[in-house]
Amino acid sequence: MSAGAKPSAVRLSESRCIAICMNSLKPTPGRNVPSKRTLVIMAKAPRPGVVKTRLNQSLPGEAVIALYRCLLEDTVRLATSLSGVEVAAMCRSSDEEELVELLGSRIRIVAQTGVGLAAGLNSVFRHFTADSEREVIAFNSDSPHLSASVLMSAFEILTRRDLVIGPTNDGGYYLVGAKRPHPTLFETDGLGTSSALDRLLSKAESLRLSTGFTEPFYDIDVAEDLLRLEHELRFAPQKAPQTAAWFSDWKTTVEHLRQRIGEP
Repeated sequence: MSAGAKPSAVRLSESRCIAICMNSLKPTPGRNVPSKRTLVIMAKAPRPGVVKTRLNQSLPGEAVIALYRCLLEDTVRLATSLSGVEVAAMCRSSDEEELVELLGSRIRIVAQTGVGLAAGLNSVFRHFTADSEREVIAFNSDSPHLSASVLMSAFEILTRRDLVIGPTNDGGYYLVGAKRPHPTLFETDGLGTSSALDRLLSKAESLRLSTGFTEPFYDIDVAEDLLRLEHELRFAPQKAPQTAAWFSDWKTTVEHLRQRIGEP
């Protein structure tokens, strides 16, 4: 959901992480378990210069667009495999028509209010909890290789916490969930940096939100992430079949990329 720096980026201090995690484990009495669950994919129309921009320096433009389409298709496939979960996509208003054409027969497409990722995340929780408190998770569109069980565990955590976060290895997060809007939770800047998770946790702490975590994971931002995914799908293509097919179609390009950055 946010593009981060490499894994050497500064993280929260160990003591602070422990304090926040311990706080998230405290019971929260008197809460009713919501009866509805919604997974919202943060999507974009697959257009040049808009999606996976950090890969443009490593891959031809048409390969990047084709990759994003495959990641999005596999993300929708993963999301719709979940039992008892409504699936939707949140996008910029300028992308709505194209995404309806691409995905609309399978999931609901909703245009966000405002510009930018922070506005999109605020739109997710404002829109999908408008009628009543419910479990809503915003999920990025480039982690289709995530296990479905992790997404279900995120919903389970959300029954007991105000907030659930799925941290990425580069200092961002691949999902965030809540049961109602928190308009000041998401910063208008910093969402695309290695400080994204740190900022979110600081805000959650200041708002006194109990927070739970899913396991750390990786999304696809830079060439090293892409090669890691290629290795994973080589042995388990069923995790993301469209993306696995992309690696086959662009095999020579990926091999040249591997040689350029010196990975085995």
